Amino acid sequence: MDRIPILRMGQFLLVTIQVDLYDRLALDLEADIVKMVNKTGARGILIDISAVSIVDSFMGRIIGNIGVMSKLLDAETVVVGMQPAVAITLVELGLPLKGVFTALNVEKGMDLLKDKIQVEIDTTEPDDDDDLAE
Repeated sequence: MDRIPILRMGQFLLVTIQVDLYDRLALDLEADIVKMVNKTGARGILIDISAVSIVDSFMGRIIGNIGVMSKLLDAETVVVGMQPAVAITLVELGLPLKGVFTALNVEKGMDLLKDKIQVEIDTTEPDDDDDLAE
């Protein structure tokens, strides 16, 4: 059975889709990513779709689902490498991909994930400077 590899890179998961996704493979990928986030405690998922030339409404919904499910598990999702035709198709299909951020390439996507996680850390940690003022 085919599987899309999911690589762990520190706090992040890297998924590179290099084949056209048929429905079963897309559903398996969705389940595998959510399981890996839960198992590893990953804080971010980077999905590289630069090799994907066609996205249908089903695949668009799967990407959106991954973003929403991952967010529920405290992880951000960034999709990188989107071809112009794919972006046009997603807009024409009316798929907003809620919970999914985008970046042009893997490097910018990793930077975005790091920024998102750092913002969360900065807003949840107590400010130790307040104790010094007293």
